[in-house]
Amino acid sequence: MARAPELSYGASAARSRAFRSWGTSWRAPPSPRGGLTPRVGVPNPQEERSLGPSGGGPGSRAPQEGAPGTHPRARRGYPEPRGCPGAPPGTGAVPIPRGRGWGSRRAPSSQEWVSEALRGGPIPQEGFPARAPKRSGVAGRGGGWTRARGRGGAGRARRTGRRPRGPGRAERSWAGGGARGGARRFRPSHGGRGPAEGQLLGARGPHQRPHQARGPGRRARQAGGRGRLQEAGHQELPRQTPAARQLHARHVAEAARGGAGRAEQHLHQAVENLCSHKVSPMLYKQLRQACEDHVQAQILPFREDSLDSVLFLKKINTCWQNHCRQMIMIRSIFLFLDRTYVLQNSTLPSIWDMGLELFRTHIISDKMVQSKTIDGILLLIERERSGEAVDRSLLRSLLGMLSDLQVYKDSFELKFLEETNCLYAAEGQRLMQEREVPEYLNHVSKRLEEEGDRVITYLDHGTQKPLIACVEKQLLGEHLTAILQKGLDHLLDENRVPDLAQMYQLFSRVRGGQQALLQHWSEYIKTFGTAIVINPEKDKDMVQDLLDFKDKVDHVIEVCFQKNERFVNLMKESFETFINKRPNKPAELIAKHVDSKLRAGNKEATDEELERTLDKIMILFRFIHGKDVFEAFYKKDLAKRLLVGKSASVDAEKSMLSKLKHECGAAFTSKLEGMFKDMELSKDIMVHFKQHMQNQSDSGPIDLTVNILTMGYWPTYTPMEVHLTPEMVKLQEVFKAFYLGKHSGRKLQWQTTLGHAVLKAEFKEGKKEFQVSLFQTLVLLMFNEGDGFSFEEIKMATGIEDSELRRTLQSLACGKARVLIKSPKGKEVEDGDKFIFNGEFKHKLFRIKINQIQMKETVEEQVSTTERVFQDRQYQIDAAIVRIMKMRKTLGHNLLVSELYNQLKFPVKPGDLKKRIESLIDRDYMERDKDNPNQYHYVA
Repeated sequence: MARAPELSYGASAARSRAFRSWGTSWRAPPSPRGGLTPRVGVPNPQEERSLGPSGGGPGSRAPQEGAPGTHPRARRGYPEPRGCPGAPPGTGAVPIPRGRGWGSRRAPSSQEWVSEALRGGPIPQEGFPARAPKRSGVAGRGGGWTRARGRGGAGRARRTGRRPRGPGRAERSWAGGGARGGARRFRPSHGGRGPAEGQLLGARGPHQRPHQARGPGRRARQAGGRGRLQEAGHQELPRQTPAARQLHARHVAEAARGGAGRAEQHLHQAVENLCSHKVSPMLYKQLRQACEDHVQAQILPFREDSLDSVLFLKKINTCWQNHCRQMIMIRSIFLFLDRTYVLQNSTLPSIWDMGLELFRTHIISDKMVQSKTIDGILLLIERERSGEAVDRSLLRSLLGMLSDLQVYKDSFELKFLEETNCLYAAEGQRLMQEREVPEYLNHVSKRLEEEGDRVITYLDHGTQKPLIACVEKQLLGEHLTAILQKGLDHLLDENRVPDLAQMYQLFSRVRGGQQALLQHWSEYIKTFGTAIVINPEKDKDMVQDLLDFKDKVDHVIEVCFQKNERFVNLMKESFETFINKRPNKPAELIAKHVDSKLRAGNKEATDEELERTLDKIMILFRFIHGKDVFEAFYKKDLAKRLLVGKSASVDAEKSMLSKLKHECGAAFTSKLEGMFKDMELSKDIMVHFKQHMQNQSDSGPIDLTVNILTMGYWPTYTPMEVHLTPEMVKLQEVFKAFYLGKHSGRKLQWQTTLGHAVLKAEFKEGKKEFQVSLFQTLVLLMFNEGDGFSFEEIKMATGIEDSELRRTLQSLACGKARVLIKSPKGKEVEDGDKFIFNGEFKHKLFRIKINQIQMKETVEEQVSTTERVFQDRQYQIDAAIVRIMKMRKTLGHNLLVSELYNQLKFPVKPGDLKKRIESLIDRDYMERDKDNPNQYHYVA
């Protein structure tokens, strides 16, 4: 419903109230026929002031049609005046009475007022003579009511003067409240007679001298305007304040100038008079008829077929603007009618709504006009969508017209959305074939922005939701799968972050868009990750590739997907899926990668970078199912770092240990913590042993350091018997006696494979020191007895295993530091090869570290480590089965397997579980039920 312009009867221009004040406060000169010119049917000014913008509400005191005593003459007992020339026929009302007789000049009829307003011509002023202000003083002859001051702010009224002569207008002069505002009381001064036209407050009475005229009281003057004595609805007397005198002068000037504004106020006053004489229904009916005739005449120019669509739109827009302007004028003139009679009749539309209804019925509802209007608007919008410049203000005005007339949804919006749907459906199909995904997404964003701007500029805001939904459906919803299949993998491979962010934002607008993106996102992660894990050729760089891929995925989630929890969780599930497609190997390689980072010589710049790297590795560790495999290889590598002294930082080692403990619990790291305790205890033991050796007379030239290892904490090592030198054997016995003397009941087993030594050597160039393993030490010490030996001789003298000896000789004769010369030359050590001491050896360093070939992990060691893991798993499975059966006593096969899967922390096949159950039955830990073979009973 269109909202009428805000016009308030109580404030319908300052001039309106001013001119009404002229009609009551001062009298015009006597008419040619004599007498005064009273105004008939003017409502009580106090009632007029209470009638606000809300119209006839509960507080309104507007005169009621047909109410007894409405006319002042009726209140005074005079008969109501009969009709006169110019009055609406059959009403018996008098538009404007003239003094004692009726004026000879005819007042214009309501049709003439409306017609002239609609044509925009001069408003008829016939019947409205100019009113000159009357000098202040006695307002008229005869008696009247005046208000005198009383105590407590309440006034009393006394009668002055005589009754007026002739049938003049009865008028009550009201005064404002006192300075303190008491209750208003009026009573006749004698005889109980009602008020007659009398003297205004402050005017001189007939028996008073000029200086005896009563003005406002002292308290009223001191109240600063709050208690000014004022006629309700009238201007204050000019003599009271300078502001009132200025207002009086302005009114005089306006009255002298006259003009259309004054004429409009006179028309407004005439409407009030007519409404007070029971002609409101007739007046409203004639007003509607006049407006309807005028609107019907406007339809003829629009039925011409020769008009161009744009010219037609401009013409209909001009017609609408003129109609609105005319209806505003008419409503301002008939505002009293609109706020009294129309407001009291709920079945009648207001004057403004009547104008909208007439325009809608006779112009816009015309099929040809409506069709050409809608088609023209749609044509302009289509041109704008194709890139042409159009008159947006014209579109805004016309669509506002349709909205005001309440035909926007039915006549325009449905057709507009239908055409929009067809346009973008065709555009989406075409551009998906022609453009790449990033370009297409940019086009979709541009289209959505354009349509949002159209809603802001000229479309109704209610159109925004269906319009944007239509664009999203046709450009995105219908092509979700095609966009993802065509461009997602490409965008992720090239790490095009802005395009991925745009894709996420657009897909989030469409129903089902995020779900489709999630599925393709998960498939991409699984495909890419599986290619890294499955390929054995990439084992060397597998962990680093996985870390880089994880960083890339995290960056995409953080920047492009706004850290959406659904994408984060699905990423974790996808990593866990593909990283366990190759059992055990990723766990082994992750452990070796940790060893490479924690080993001495690592090129990590700072401790902070090393800490960040370990945190990233721990994220991959969480995805692994076979954490026991990781533990086995990590323990073996940690032992090497601790025993050989290759650990880069003790703090880094303990930090990694705390991360594992936090992730897997104290039981997982208890053995690893025991390894660190053994190393600390060994240092204390060696301090006491050196003190013991200093007290011995034959301590010898060799400085011995021994690490005491608890077998349950450390990896299992195969003992190897070798032929040590007599000096070494002697030192072993000395230490054994010392240790067992302090710790009785313990057994020491020497692990020669873990020994290392520092040898001093003399060459022609000078002295050097070699940091070598125990096996390398035994081989080099042989060359103190001679310059050359064969492979068989060295093997017999040292007692080293064949394969280990070949690797040892290869490191001494075929590596970078060639202390021995092999004959014949070659990289492999064969039977019959001879080795000669290299007296010409040269090296820039004084202490030279020869690679410890025996410390490198061989395939056999990997297999043995894996087998030990499987053996440990069997023990864990057996213990879990016994623990469950001991608690339940009797349990079915399926329930037992389910409980085992809940308790075991490593992946296991159902067949392996069945084998362990059979093994426990054979060892009498449990038995089958005789009647049900799938039922097991625990055997105490």
